[in-house]
Amino acid sequence: METIITIKGKVKHTITLDPTVWIFDDRKVDLNTFFTEDHIEKDVDEEYKRDMGKHWSREIMEGATFPPTLKTEKKFDRQKMVTGTFGISLDHFVKNAEPVEDAKTITFLTMDGLKETFPISTIGNFLFKFSQDGKPLTEDGPAHLLFKDGSNIEQPLRKVMGIVID
Repeated sequence: METIITIKGKVKHTITLDPTVWIFDDRKVDLNTFFTEDHIEKDVDEEYKRDMGKHWSREIMEGATFPPTLKTEKKFDRQKMVTGTFGISLDHFVKNAEPVEDAKTITFLTMDGLKETFPISTIGNFLFKFSQDGKPLTEDGPAHLLFKDGSNIEQPLRKVMGIVID
Protein backbone atom coordinates (compact mmCIF):
# COMPACT_ATOMS: atom_id res chain seq x y z
CA MET A 1 0.00 0.00 0.00
CA GLU A 2 1.23 3.47 -0.88
CA THR A 3 1.41 5.76 2.17
CA ILE A 4 2.09 9.05 0.40
CA ILE A 5 -0.53 11.74 -0.33
CA THR A 6 0.22 14.50 -2.84
CA ILE A 7 -1.29 17.97 -3.10
CA LYS A 8 -1.06 19.23 -6.66
CA GLY A 9 -2.92 21.26 -9.26
CA LYS A 10 -3.29 25.03 -9.09
CA VAL A 11 -0.78 25.46 -6.27
CA LYS A 12 2.53 27.28 -6.08
CA HIS A 13 4.16 24.29 -4.38
CA THR A 14 3.36 20.63 -4.94
CA ILE A 15 3.38 18.98 -1.53
CA THR A 16 4.02 15.35 -0.63
CA LEU A 17 2.54 14.23 2.69
CA ASP A 18 3.51 11.19 4.75
CA PRO A 19 0.75 10.40 7.29
CA THR A 20 2.96 7.97 9.19
CA VAL A 21 4.90 10.86 10.77
CA TRP A 22 1.88 12.92 11.85
CA ILE A 23 1.79 11.06 15.16
CA PHE A 24 4.60 13.42 16.27
CA ASP A 25 2.89 16.57 14.96
CA ASP A 26 1.70 19.01 17.65
CA ARG A 27 -1.31 19.91 15.50
CA LYS A 28 -2.87 16.43 15.69
CA VAL A 29 -6.20 16.05 17.47
CA ASP A 30 -7.57 13.14 19.48
CA LEU A 31 -10.54 11.88 17.48
CA ASN A 32 -11.95 10.04 20.51
CA THR A 33 -12.79 13.41 22.04
CA PHE A 34 -12.83 15.78 19.04
CA PHE A 35 -16.46 15.16 18.06
CA THR A 36 -17.80 15.02 21.63
CA GLU A 37 -16.10 18.03 23.22
CA ASP A 38 -15.94 21.66 22.22
CA HIS A 39 -12.79 22.06 20.17
CA ILE A 40 -10.97 25.37 20.02
CA GLU A 41 -8.49 25.68 17.17
CA LYS A 42 -5.24 27.33 18.30
CA ASP A 43 -3.12 29.46 16.03
CA VAL A 44 0.34 28.10 16.81
CA ASP A 45 2.13 31.12 15.33
CA GLU A 46 0.11 33.60 17.39
CA GLU A 47 0.59 31.54 20.53
CA TYR A 48 4.35 31.48 19.92
CA LYS A 49 4.49 35.25 19.35
CA ARG A 50 2.50 35.89 22.52
CA ASP A 51 4.74 33.62 24.61
CA MET A 52 7.92 35.15 23.17
CA GLY A 53 6.55 38.63 23.88
CA LYS A 54 5.96 37.68 27.53
CA HIS A 55 9.44 36.19 27.74
CA TRP A 56 11.02 39.28 26.18
CA SER A 57 9.16 41.59 28.55
CA ARG A 58 10.22 39.52 31.56
CA GLU A 59 13.87 39.59 30.44
CA ILE A 60 13.75 43.36 30.14
CA MET A 61 12.23 43.76 33.60
CA GLU A 62 14.08 41.00 35.51
CA GLY A 63 17.15 40.23 33.45
CA ALA A 64 17.85 37.09 31.46
CA THR A 65 17.35 33.74 33.16
CA PHE A 66 18.00 30.52 31.36
CA PRO A 67 15.61 27.73 32.25
CA PRO A 68 16.82 24.15 32.40
CA THR A 69 16.13 22.61 29.00
CA LEU A 70 14.62 19.40 30.35
CA LYS A 71 11.74 21.33 31.93
CA THR A 72 10.90 23.21 28.74
CA GLU A 73 11.12 20.36 26.24
CA LYS A 74 7.86 19.05 24.84
CA LYS A 75 6.95 15.66 26.28
CA PHE A 76 4.97 13.07 24.34
CA ASP A 77 2.48 10.87 26.14
CA ARG A 78 3.79 7.53 24.91
CA GLN A 79 0.81 5.54 26.15
CA LYS A 80 -1.64 7.80 24.32
CA MET A 81 0.46 7.64 21.15
CA VAL A 82 0.32 3.84 21.02
CA THR A 83 -3.38 3.55 21.85
CA GLY A 84 -4.96 6.75 20.50
CA THR A 85 -7.01 7.55 17.42
CA PHE A 86 -5.77 10.73 15.77
CA GLY A 87 -6.49 13.13 12.96
CA ILE A 88 -5.05 16.37 11.66
CA SER A 89 -6.67 19.37 10.00
CA LEU A 90 -6.11 19.56 6.27
CA ASP A 91 -5.92 23.35 6.04
CA HIS A 92 -2.38 23.37 7.51
CA PHE A 93 -1.06 21.54 4.47
CA VAL A 94 -3.11 23.33 1.82
CA LYS A 95 -1.96 26.67 3.21
CA ASN A 96 1.66 25.57 2.70
CA ALA A 97 0.92 24.48 -0.88
CA GLU A 98 -0.37 28.03 -1.55
CA PRO A 99 -3.33 27.61 -3.91
CA VAL A 100 -3.41 30.22 -6.68
CA GLU A 101 -6.05 32.92 -6.45
CA ASP A 102 -8.33 31.49 -9.16
CA ALA A 103 -8.52 28.02 -7.54
CA LYS A 104 -12.16 27.09 -6.99
CA THR A 105 -12.32 23.40 -6.02
CA ILE A 106 -10.50 20.76 -4.04
CA THR A 107 -10.79 17.14 -5.21
CA PHE A 108 -9.85 14.12 -3.12
CA LEU A 109 -8.67 11.06 -5.05
CA THR A 110 -8.80 7.53 -3.65
CA MET A 111 -6.99 4.32 -4.54
CA ASP A 112 -10.36 2.91 -5.63
CA GLY A 113 -10.71 5.60 -8.30
CA LEU A 114 -13.32 7.67 -6.44
CA LYS A 115 -13.25 11.45 -6.69
CA GLU A 116 -14.96 13.79 -4.23
CA THR A 117 -14.97 17.49 -5.10
CA PHE A 118 -15.73 20.40 -2.77
CA PRO A 119 -15.43 24.21 -3.02
CA ILE A 120 -11.98 25.44 -1.95
CA SER A 121 -13.68 27.76 0.55
CA THR A 122 -14.59 24.70 2.65
CA ILE A 123 -10.96 23.70 3.23
CA GLY A 124 -11.20 24.41 6.95
CA ASN A 125 -13.94 21.76 7.34
CA PHE A 126 -11.76 18.67 6.75
CA LEU A 127 -9.71 16.36 8.93
CA PHE A 128 -7.43 13.52 7.88
CA LYS A 129 -7.73 10.52 10.17
CA PHE A 130 -4.36 8.78 10.11
CA SER A 131 -4.37 6.53 13.17
CA GLN A 132 -6.81 4.06 14.73
CA ASP A 133 -6.06 2.69 18.23
CA GLY A 134 -2.39 3.61 17.93
CA LYS A 135 -1.89 1.93 14.55
CA PRO A 136 -1.56 3.52 11.10
CA LEU A 137 -4.44 2.92 8.69
CA THR A 138 -2.77 0.18 6.67
CA GLU A 139 -5.75 -1.65 5.14
CA ASP A 140 -7.87 1.29 4.02
CA GLY A 141 -5.44 4.17 4.48
CA PRO A 142 -3.14 6.01 4.39
CA ALA A 143 -5.80 8.51 5.51
CA HIS A 144 -9.55 8.90 5.83
CA LEU A 145 -11.26 12.18 5.05
CA LEU A 146 -13.58 13.32 7.85
CA PHE A 147 -15.75 16.41 8.12
CA LYS A 148 -15.12 18.46 11.27
CA ASP A 149 -18.84 18.46 12.03
CA GLY A 150 -18.69 14.66 12.37
CA SER A 151 -21.40 14.04 9.77
CA ASN A 152 -19.39 11.34 7.97
CA ILE A 153 -17.64 9.73 10.91
CA GLU A 154 -19.27 6.36 10.18
CA GLN A 155 -18.67 6.57 6.40
CA PRO A 156 -15.47 8.57 5.78
CA LEU A 157 -13.82 8.79 2.40
CA ARG A 158 -11.20 6.03 2.70
CA LYS A 159 -7.92 5.34 0.92
CA VAL A 160 -7.22 9.00 0.12
CA MET A 161 -4.04 9.14 -1.96
CA GLY A 162 -4.18 12.52 -3.66
CA ILE A 163 -5.55 16.05 -3.51
CA VAL A 164 -6.02 18.15 -6.63
CA ILE A 165 -6.76 21.86 -6.38
CA ASP A 166 -8.41 23.34 -9.48
